[in-house]
This record gives sequence, structure tokens and C-alpha cells, in this order.
Amino acid sequence: MKERIAIIEGLRTPMGKAGGALKNISAHDLGAKVVKEILTKSNIDPKIIDEVIIGNVANLSDSANIARVIALKADIPKEVPAFTVHRNCASGMEAVTTAANKILLCQAETIIAGGVESMSNIPLLFNAKMTKLFADLFKSRSFGQKLKIILKFRPNFLSPIIAVQQGLTDPISGLIMGSTAENLAREFKITRKEQDEYAMQSHNRAEEAVKNGIFDNEITTIFNGNVKKSKIIENDEGIREGQNMKDLSKLKPYFEKNTGTVTVGNSSQLTDAGAAMILMSESKAKKLKLKPIGYLKDFAYAGLDPDRMGLGPVFATAKLLQQSETKFEDIDLFEINEAFAAQVIACKRAFESEEFAKKELGLDKAIGKIDDKILNVNGGGISLGHPVGMSGSRIIIHALKELKRRKKQTAIASLCIGGGQGGACLLELK
Repeated sequence: MKERIAIIEGLRTPMGKAGGALKNISAHDLGAKVVKEILTKSNIDPKIIDEVIIGNVANLSDSANIARVIALKADIPKEVPAFTVHRNCASGMEAVTTAANKILLCQAETIIAGGVESMSNIPLLFNAKMTKLFADLFKSRSFGQKLKIILKFRPNFLSPIIAVQQGLTDPISGLIMGSTAENLAREFKITRKEQDEYAMQSHNRAEEAVKNGIFDNEITTIFNGNVKKSKIIENDEGIREGQNMKDLSKLKPYFEKNTGTVTVGNSSQLTDAGAAMILMSESKAKKLKLKPIGYLKDFAYAGLDPDRMGLGPVFATAKLLQQSETKFEDIDLFEINEAFAAQVIACKRAFESEEFAKKELGLDKAIGKIDDKILNVNGGGISLGHPVGMSGSRIIIHALKELKRRKKQTAIASLCIGGGQGGACLLELK
């Protein structure tokens, strides 16, 4: 990149479990809330915003271009255009990197970018039989025709298509995401115990982070949307206090019932949340005498086999380090989105494997060994949750704010992406 992108401010909502604290709030209301808050906190005039870009996966019919809905609800001037991007789990990251490209191409100076997801509100769908019955019913004219069609109804017509399950299943490999994690567990010989230990660590770290107020400067509080029982939500809902191996070991494999090792306990949680950032060129930030929370120096995306999609962060990070001429040992902090414990552990082993580097990445040596002390230091998707359209934004915000807390300089935020991709961003504090 010819110039770094300044991230002036970044915030997120608390993360609520699907069907939990935030279930009554739409994705666009989550997004509008956080966009309003970053404008207020940064004291940025909405009139200088050139565009709004939002990542979202389950784009619903009531908000087809959710970015535009969010922008208008957040009182961004109607003259400011907005559009929505979708790159599965990296949609929130795609919004940020798309904004960076537009700024670097001088197509915009100041952009709000982020990601939202309300997994509570992903609908159940009618199956093909019920859909056909409705279609035939709407086309029929006489009472006799309508009655004839109604009599064709059978109870199994009401068997729904679970949209969230369908969305988390790759149409190329035919595998739901949890089964791709099982593939990695077998390939890298990752035991159930190792996965549960990692999941326990994620919850324990997140619990400790809450106690120490580490998330306070990145979370904006929100009302739960319940008219009768209004309540302010301040903290992430998915963190299990006192998480231990005994409780995790009781859970049965979810994706491969008899031989599997991936459970709901060592997988990320379905979650509702929104996040947003204000971006502009480094030179523009200096001109306005703003103090960014950090900078996006470079980014990369990479493709790989869909049935091993969890290794995406390794492929993307290898590409990113090479193109940015950055040394692995200079990275002070790593965020690898926790889709599954098996997936993060597999990435760690691939990073430090010389064989993997030569065979899969075309490198002469291993990328490097990630120290556990600088990886997902305050938990991740397993403990905090993984709102698929939002997570890519969250890990960027958190990595930059954690760099400041630790007085460090450089971080990589990366995700695996359903369908066989990886994304990675190189971030700097100063």
C-alpha cells in the first residue's frame, strides 16, 4: 500500500448469544447504534463522510442493502452513498479493506466501514413443496381450484429449511463448517482434550478480560429491544464463568456423532453484534490533527480447498508477510478468529511446519511459531462469539486497542472464511 490507512475510532456492541439478550434487535439497528456512537466519540461531523460500507452475511429481505439502511438510521446525510459487502466470515474485514482501496484510489477520503449480524433473526424457510403449494394457491381463481390445492397439503410440507444451517454448509464440498474442522483435527492429529483445553483457555481469558475492564473502551452499551422489559446490555453474553475441563468433557461430538471431536463447547457461538470504524488516509488524519487508534498497513486474501477452509489464516498471512516485506518475528500480537478450537490449533501447527510451508505455500522454511502469550490474548469466537458478518471488524478493533494497552506496535488480525479462503490485515499502532 502506498499509504497507510488511519483508523480514527472503532467500536462494537456487546455480543449476544443467538436467541439471547439481543434477539429483539435487528442487524440494521445494531449497526446504526454503533455508527452513531463512533461519530459521537470521535467528534467527526457526519458531513465529511464520503461513503458507508458494511459487511453482512445473512442479508434479509427487509434491509436488502443493509449498509444504506444503517447509514440513514445513523443520521448520515442522505447524499452519502452506502453499499454492503459479503465475503462470508470475513465480511466485516472486507468492508474495511474495500474502504482502504477506495481511499487509496482517491475515490473517497473518509469512510465508515464495519460489519453486522443478527444470527437470532436468520429465518426458517419454507421447503420446495410448501413454496409450490403457495404459488399454486395464489394463481388459482375459483374456490374449487383453491380447495383442490389445499387438499394436497401434507404435514411434511411444514418441515422448514434452517437458513443458518444451510448458510454454514459449503455447496462445493457439501460440508457444514464443523465438519471441515473435523478434517483438520484428523489431518493435524488434534485430540479432543487439546480442543477442550483451548476452549477453556478462551473462556478463562475472556472472563479475566471482563474483570479487568479490557473491553470497556471498545464496547458501546445497547438496550435489549424488549419494550416490556427494557435492559441495558453492557457485556458479552457468551462467556462462561469458571469454564473447566470437566464440563467441556461432558459434551458430545456435534458434527460427527460417533467418531468426532468437535463439540458445541469447542466451537464458536452463533451471535448477534455490530462493529464500525472511521477510516481515512494517514495524510488526511494528520491534516485534520486527529489521533487514530492505529493504522492498516496492508492486507491480503488467499484461497484454498473448501474442505480445509480453517487453514485460511495461514495462507493469507504468508501472502501478507511476503507482499508487505514484514518479518514474522516482528509481530507483537496475533488475532486468529476462533471458528473452532481445532481450526486455531491446526493453524498454529501449520505456521510452524516446514513441511507445510514447502508443500502448501511454496516457501523455503516454516513461517514461524506463534507464542500462545500473544495469540487471542482476551479470548475469541469460542468465548465471545462469532457474528459472521461482524467478526472481521471486531478483531481489527480489538487488536489495535490491545496493542495500545500493551504498548506494542504491530499486529496481524486474520480469519478463516467458509468456502475456502483466508483474510489477514497488518495493523500498526503508530
